[in-house]
Amino acid sequence: MSSFNSISINRRTLLAGAAATSALAAASSAAQEGVLSARPDMRGKSVLITGCSSGFGRLGAEHYARLGAKVFATMRNLPRPEAEELTALAAREGLDIHVIEIDVTDDAQVTAGVAEAERINGGGLDVLVNNAGVGITGPVEVQDMEATRLAFDTNVLGYHRLVRAVLPGMRAKKAGQIFMISSQLGRVIVPGGGHYSATKFAIEALGEQLAYELVPHNIEVTIIQPGGYPTEIWRNRNQYNTALKERAEGIHTAGYPQMVARMGTEDGSGRSADPMDVPGAIAEIVAMPPGTRPLRRAVHPGGKPQLPINETSARVQVGWLGETPLGPWIKAVHNV
Repeated sequence: MSSFNSISINRRTLLAGAAATSALAAASSAAQEGVLSARPDMRGKSVLITGCSSGFGRLGAEHYARLGAKVFATMRNLPRPEAEELTALAAREGLDIHVIEIDVTDDAQVTAGVAEAERINGGGLDVLVNNAGVGITGPVEVQDMEATRLAFDTNVLGYHRLVRAVLPGMRAKKAGQIFMISSQLGRVIVPGGGHYSATKFAIEALGEQLAYELVPHNIEVTIIQPGGYPTEIWRNRNQYNTALKERAEGIHTAGYPQMVARMGTEDGSGRSADPMDVPGAIAEIVAMPPGTRPLRRAVHPGGKPQLPINETSARVQVGWLGETPLGPWIKAVHNV
């Protein structure tokens, strides 16, 4: 604990100067209220994204590159049509997109993929978007060890692998931004959601802890909390759910006939929200002045049941640790 005693950190004043504090506070407030600028500037930023074969990852790769970023779009199982399509699009539009193979469950691929991105970039990366994930639903009792391992290995350990791989480069340049794609189900729970909430709750904790620990290195963390969007996650979820249901034992499925009947049948119908909300929010946060970026951002239309939990959590953390030797780190993350 002694290492904290000599640290007095307020990222706003350190990075922007005391005279700019009120302006930066206004920018932070606007961002957390969902007020987005028309075209964030990402020129000069290098961004590595996981899970770029579809959904938020694919949309983000295109969006950030069109805003001027150098994008490292990663996906597993190369070669594949999605990679060829993205490479062709980049060539047509003159976008700086590099497709790299990374299966987030593979230690060696994570290490090699990040090293290749850093080689092309000429140094540490500016932004990591931890996006790759799986959803396997159904009653907890029905989740066998195969499904459980896949969910946690992808959604939690995969994020951890990428964070560990990019942090040495970010620390060397004394700057960086990490995005953790969580979910509103990382704060609230729907029965029948399998281990999805359990993995996203873990991501919420991992992301917040990293945010505190990385304050001295000038690296920020933002946890994105999307709601339900009409992406490929529904088709992928049905494949995993169907396979799980086919191998599940009756002794476990018998207690939940209605929940089990729905497994493998979800199609995301009725969801009309624009998936571009997520990469749009990420680009806006990247463009914000360092020291003003939010720890969490709820990104979806309609009700946001996680917001009171986010607010209470922040208040408790500051009240509990704000006046301890850890206080400067806690207060810097919560902008107090």
